[in-house]
Amino acid sequence: MKNLGAEYENLDQKVYQVVKDLIENRTLLPGQKIPQEKLARELGISRTPLISALKFLEHEKLVQVQPRRGFFVRQFTTKEMIGIFEIREVLEGLAARRAAQCITDEDCKTLSRIFSEFKHQKNITDISAYSRADRKFHTMITKIASREFLSAMLQTFNIISLAYQNVPREGLIRHPDDTMKDHAKIIEAICEREPEKAENQMKEHFKKSIDILGQQIDESSIY
Repeated sequence: MKNLGAEYENLDQKVYQVVKDLIENRTLLPGQKIPQEKLARELGISRTPLISALKFLEHEKLVQVQPRRGFFVRQFTTKEMIGIFEIREVLEGLAARRAAQCITDEDCKTLSRIFSEFKHQKNITDISAYSRADRKFHTMITKIASREFLSAMLQTFNIISLAYQNVPREGLIRHPDDTMKDHAKIIEAICEREPEKAENQMKEHFKKSIDILGQQIDESSIY
């Protein structure tokens, strides 16, 4: 891990990004205690900038503090995840609309290549690789939309959605074989410069995940 101790400028921000990346790439898992001393030692810093970064991540709802126990990667209930997906449905629907209005031919080629290795697979088994592609797909659409504030808001929601839910499936709510069809439709609408269609396809994509989460709540209430 990179030693940040010699880099004093914006140290808090750099430590914040390192810890955020550890959560996003699932090095730190939901419910796991964040090893402050070990992290500080590996980064070559004191605990002061680390605690500052953790407090900011707590403000973003990515970590939570437990009195006399320390900081933990936050776990979310299914009901909370539904609320997050409802927000993503609206914001990423807008991002898809904006992307369809301003996407370049080069960006379209890049977007279309994201899922190329899975395109002809009938049963996708490399869940980890697909999850990374899924994250790249949603992030790229937001960047193409060229809306700084929209991108900043969605980053945290995306991390929560992809890093916190369904550990065996690397954060995916639905199986890749199912979502591949959605992704293909969204990419087609964006690259054909059809804003309304792109937005509707993206929102439908999230509605399906929301329905599955809702079913999980209904099933758990039976017992």
